[in-house]
Amino acid sequence: MIYAVIDTNVLVSALLTSKSDTATVQVIEAFLNGQIIPLYNEEIINEYEMVLNRPAFHFSEEKVNLYISSIRQKGLLASRIPSNFEFPDSDDAVFYEVALSKEDAYVITGNLKHFPKTPIVVTPAEMIAILSEYITQ
Repeated sequence: MIYAVIDTNVLVSALLTSKSDTATVQVIEAFLNGQIIPLYNEEIINEYEMVLNRPAFHFSEEKVNLYISSIRQKGLLASRIPSNFEFPDSDDAVFYEVALSKEDAYVITGNLKHFPKTPIVVTPAEMIAILSEYITQ
């Protein structure tokens, strides 16, 4: 199993696209079908709710609730492990620090520049490649 914290921008991207083959949609499908176990804490859930419910996005309440309830049901509630990294946006720290709570976990984000340059921080496309390797093993 692959454990990962899914950055909010990945969820937003997946919900905004009309294409079913994008890496962000594939990441969401991977967590919905159990290939990725999402790591989360209440701060992350609160951010998901706040951002996904912004009127500017026009996301249906049903779809937002489906994603969030799926993360809660299929995911793993995790703690933060403090890091010494100076985050450009302090709101991103929780995603990285929750990922640190589980050995070999990832942060999946479309904003690499907001996180430390470490092997655990990957783009959606990189996560799809990791999943492909994991499945073929």
